[in-house]
Parts: sequence; structure tokens; C-alpha cells
Amino acid sequence: MPELPEVETVCRGLAKALPRHAIKRVIQNRHDLRVPFPAALKNITGHRVTAIDRRAKYILINLDNQQTLILHLGMSGSLMLHHKDKKYLPEKHDHMVLVMDNGTSVVLNDPRRFGLVALAATKDLARHRFFAHLGPEPLDKNFTAAYLAEKIKTKKIAIKLAVMDQRLVVGVGNIYAAEALFAAGIDPRRAAHSLKPAEIKKLVSAIQKVLKKAIKAGGSSLRDYVQTDGELGYFQHQFAVYDKKGQKCKGCTCDIRKTGGVQRITQGDRSTFYCPVKQA
Repeated sequence: MPELPEVETVCRGLAKALPRHAIKRVIQNRHDLRVPFPAALKNITGHRVTAIDRRAKYILINLDNQQTLILHLGMSGSLMLHHKDKKYLPEKHDHMVLVMDNGTSVVLNDPRRFGLVALAATKDLARHRFFAHLGPEPLDKNFTAAYLAEKIKTKKIAIKLAVMDQRLVVGVGNIYAAEALFAAGIDPRRAAHSLKPAEIKKLVSAIQKVLKKAIKAGGSSLRDYVQTDGELGYFQHQFAVYDKKGQKCKGCTCDIRKTGGVQRITQGDRSTFYCPVKQA
């Protein structure tokens, strides 16, 4: 599933091409994805894009009629830009296309159909059912060590599961939780409430640094994810522990014949990778 860095990268690609341009036509090739397409979708034609925003893993396309087009890429979705100098050739799983007034096509492709398309009044987004329960953005000033300490002080669940809870902080998905915990030197199995203040401070810093590095690298392409221009992300080449079972972790000085290298366990039905030495 595309996580925060991948969605942020897509948003930045859209922000370079869409603002100030009007939606000339909306093409729907089916009536639903995870939820039905909004009946009012046809009414966004003729309206200009004013800004591109992101909340958690949702892409927000703000329009000049004070409506926001909400997109989620689900498990395997992509949002591609086809400019007028590059002919758009429809593919099997292209479920929605926005044709812009400058000839650019914005194509939502989603083979597994776990994504969604919705519309909402821009002023009501914070109260929308998709967003009302969400915690702060991990790169915002509100996500601090003091905030995290308060939120986890009574939590007995594993710290990895805690930081993946979207009600606590948004966008820290499976890959980046594992990478951040390695960077902070914290065992992902530790009970959240057991972390000391210094460890919490290190973890907040690690989450922010890992996410910023991933955004700079264009996200991680493991299966379906591509950027809006079709390019892959490159952060997977910088993984310290994720998907490295039995291998050396980043900066390893151990004899992995003795340590076994990076370990893989299952937490919350997801794979967790960690170093048994550096995260002891």
C-alpha cells in the first residue's frame, strides 16, 4: 500500500501540473471502487484546481467551487499524468480520468479497486468521516515528543503498532515504522508505555527523518507504486532493515552467522523487520 511518502510524492507531482487549470471533462469507466463514485462528480467540470493538499494517505484536490476531490490509492492504485505531448492510451484498470483544459490527463488506475473517490465541501474536511478521527501529521509541529509521551503513557501494545495507529499519528505505515524504530534503536516489540522520555524523543526524530528521506527519494517502489510521471521511487535502496530477513542491517559489524542478521516477526498481521543487536 502506498504510504505517506508515496502519497506526498504524488501530491507534489500533481501540484506542479494542475493548479490554475480547469477540469474540462471527467471520464468514469465504472461506478465504484471501495465506495460508489459521488453522483456530483460530473459537476466539477469547468472548475479550476486551486491547490493540492494531503491528509494522511488521502490526496486532496481543492477546486474553485469550494469543493475538494478526495482520492485514495488503496492497495495498488496509481495516479498518472499524461501531458498533451504524450498520447494517453487507456489501460484495463483506468477507472477515472480527469481531462484538464491544457490537454493533461490525470488517470486513476487501481487493479484491486481498494481506492476511493469522494467529494466534500473544503471547509468541512476536518469534520469529514474520513478525517475526523485522525491524529496529527508526523511532519507537523504538533507531533512532538511531549505529545507522543502523553498518548502512549498507558498503552500496553507494542510500540510499532502504536505508531501505526492513525488515531495517534497519521501516515507512519509498516515500512517506515520499522525503519524509524531501527534508526531510534528501539525494539518494535516493546510495550509502548515502557519507553523512556529520551527514547520517545529519539523515536519522534527518527520518524520525521525517515519520512523526509523517503519523500526526497520519491517514495518506495516495491510492487505497484509509481510517481505521477511513471518513475519508480528509490527509497527501497536505502532500507536499513525492511525486507532484509537474514541479511546485515545498515552499518552492521556483527557476525550474522551468530546473530542471524535481521529478524522478521509478525505484528498485527504485518511483517516487522528489526535488528536483534541494535534494537535489543
